[in-house]
Amino acid sequence: TFITVAYILILNPQILADPFVIGGDMDMASKISNGVFIGTCIGAFIGTILCAVYAKVPLAQAPGMGLNAFFAYTVVLGMGYSYNEALVIVFILFCALTDGRLLFAQNMSNLMLQNGYVLVLACGMLLCILTGGNIDLSVGSVICFVGGVAAVLIGSKGFNPFITILLCLVIGLLVGVWQGYWIGYKRIPPFITTLAGMFIFRGFGRLVLDNKTVSIQNKSFLNVFTSYINIPGLDDGKKYSALIVGIVVAVYVIFNVVRSRANKAKRGYRQNTAFSDYSKAVIIAAVILWYCYKLFQYKGISIMFVWVVAICLIYNFITSRTAFGRYFYAIGGNEKATQLSGIDTNKVYFIAYANMGLLAGLAGLLCAARVGSVNGSTGTSFEMDAIGSCFIGGASAYGGSGTVGGVVIGALLLGVINMGMSIMGIGDSWQYVVKGAVLLIAVVFDVLSNRKNG
Repeated sequence: TFITVAYILILNPQILADPFVIGGDMDMASKISNGVFIGTCIGAFIGTILCAVYAKVPLAQAPGMGLNAFFAYTVVLGMGYSYNEALVIVFILFCALTDGRLLFAQNMSNLMLQNGYVLVLACGMLLCILTGGNIDLSVGSVICFVGGVAAVLIGSKGFNPFITILLCLVIGLLVGVWQGYWIGYKRIPPFITTLAGMFIFRGFGRLVLDNKTVSIQNKSFLNVFTSYINIPGLDDGKKYSALIVGIVVAVYVIFNVVRSRANKAKRGYRQNTAFSDYSKAVIIAAVILWYCYKLFQYKGISIMFVWVVAICLIYNFITSRTAFGRYFYAIGGNEKATQLSGIDTNKVYFIAYANMGLLAGLAGLLCAARVGSVNGSTGTSFEMDAIGSCFIGGASAYGGSGTVGGVVIGALLLGVINMGMSIMGIGDSWQYVVKGAVLLIAVVFDVLSNRKNG
């Protein structure tokens, strides 16, 4: 706490002259949030060493000793809720509780692979939520339906796997178009439309599978989604491609911050201190290098990981860099004003749910390839994981706010909880309880924040 407060005051000495400046200055509030994140990381590191060396606490247990103090600090000082901090805290907690087993290279690789379908679904679900807190309850059933079609065509009928992949994506898109038409142009409530779709497409999936489990053993299909990158001469032994990718991405992160600061300075924009921006960039680059090193120690970079990263980058670009992406935020903020400004809101609703169907189709293929089989229960509760990732990652229950980056944090947070509790031998029942509690807390923060801001 001392290090965090000192860090903030050193970078923002004007707080001492006017403590109330925080409440009326959004830029100042952003600096405070950055200070909490970086100061907490520094304090956690120093506190861990002090606990381990001077208090003679075992190193694996030392990080956990500061968790209660940090939660109290955050609540008492009212510094707000940061999803980056939540992920860091939960990660450190489960590292301590699992005696470091969570950090094994295989677990770190599987963390992304096991949550790949969640990230893909959550990118689409975010667009639906942005339009006013709407959701799509049918995506789990669509996964069962599309995955079932792929399993029957490839596993039982011997169809060409690449043609089957295209066909399944078209089926997913058609499902989304069907639901988007009723929601966008006939204004049937999304909850009712997608609830009906949940039952309809679950039934279709079971009919296609004939209530059986159908396996997929076609190597060409599996390699499209589940193989690992193997560059001849580079990845023959150790997977050096993972290290190279990590170095390139880390350098790009730092370079992007330098370029961004230069552009803002050239245009005369206000910005955070250089130390604050560069500190965050270095921390992010270090995390990327560390994760790629873990992949290097295991099997390298999975093709499924490439699929997931590509989807996240595409939708981050759409929502943050395109005018069309801003339409979703505008509708969630004030639909009537958006209509008066000349935007076809019916079309935006239609595209949001058509897109959701397409991504559900892709998630069905990813899930079928990873598991290697499909049955009538495939995809059950997947929609809840996607919805939970969005709300935990900062999407507003009222619509109009949320980012792909936040969604990624939310999905990883749920993934760490699932994996950590599984390593500890805790059953699925308690995992549902914990995930539900985390989701409730996230939504409560959102609702209280909206009330506070009027």
